[in-house]
Amino acid sequence: MKRKRVKTPLAQFHSKSFIVKEPLGVVLIMSPWNYPFMLALDPLIGAIGAGNCAIIKPVSYAKSTSNIIKKIVTECFDERYIAVVTGGREENSELLEQRFDHIFFTGSVEVGKVVNEKASKYLTPTTLELGGKSPCIIDESANLKLAAKRLAFGKFLNVGQTCVAPDYVLIQKNVKERFLEYFKNEIKTMYGAEPLKNDLYGHIINEKHFNRLSGLIDKNKVVFGGNTSQTDLKIEPTIMDNVTSSDAVMQEEIFGPILPFIEFDKIDEIYHVIENFESPLALYLFSNNKKIQNEILKRVSFGGGCINDTIIHIATSYMGFGGVGFSGHGSYHGKRSFDLFMDEKSVVKKYNYIDLPVRYQPYSKTKEKLVKIFMK
Repeated sequence: MKRKRVKTPLAQFHSKSFIVKEPLGVVLIMSPWNYPFMLALDPLIGAIGAGNCAIIKPVSYAKSTSNIIKKIVTECFDERYIAVVTGGREENSELLEQRFDHIFFTGSVEVGKVVNEKASKYLTPTTLELGGKSPCIIDESANLKLAAKRLAFGKFLNVGQTCVAPDYVLIQKNVKERFLEYFKNEIKTMYGAEPLKNDLYGHIINEKHFNRLSGLIDKNKVVFGGNTSQTDLKIEPTIMDNVTSSDAVMQEEIFGPILPFIEFDKIDEIYHVIENFESPLALYLFSNNKKIQNEILKRVSFGGGCINDTIIHIATSYMGFGGVGFSGHGSYHGKRSFDLFMDEKSVVKKYNYIDLPVRYQPYSKTKEKLVKIFMK
């Protein structure tokens, strides 16, 4: 938080320039249900580090975790500085009517729009961590066996209920069948032959989302999995093949253990699919072709991602995490979290014993020459 000295232009002689850091004030942090503990406390660390007060609003879908968060925060902080508000839509609506100095929201695009709209009433800056249809691209140069293992890990982590999970796969036609065999074997290795009976395999958050996901499964295109358990709210890791952009599973972010495959012949074909959607939160590319790697990084807009892996780009404190466009705005993690909740005041301190007359009117020819010298 200490002052940071910066260079001063010659035209401002004699003075010094520095930046003064200060907290934004009171921050509202609204966390989601898929990682309810981490996504409440992670931004809170940045807010506290920058000197802010904060209100945390955990999601109502994860009641037990919300109660744990409230217990921890209440024991550690005076409520005048850090407070937790539990509840549902009524509490969310009431909070969004209040004036904050910053709102940090993680969740769906639709709710993110509401948060932004409410924040605009007071011109409150927002950080929105949303989602989107994050593509995974696999070309013929990829290490298929390793790609299968890393894709299975990233997609079915938390049963696909992860904002940066691969949402669909674009795969080169001449390696698709071989990759699918590797992929199926990796799923069996990780979750067993009957995932619905595996106690370590998670379930969908609630019946509403279970029914939504079940409705996205086209039995005619399922080549692996596809079974569900209404009682346990479980859906098997499911692969759908020969999917097109018009299928139901491609009309929304999946956010579950269903993975559609779309094949392509030439790499240029992938852009026609990706560009049908808003900029995603993540992109994953499995390729050992450097030309293709560089081309995709330059051409496709996305929040962050990996080459030859999935998910791990968010697991570092040395880079920011955030979206672009409809997948969100603002970036945090590591020092970025501190910077996000802090304002920088730019200050020039001018000394009194020298006052260059050149900047004051009237502007004579002599002054004009001096100005040109300074501008050089």
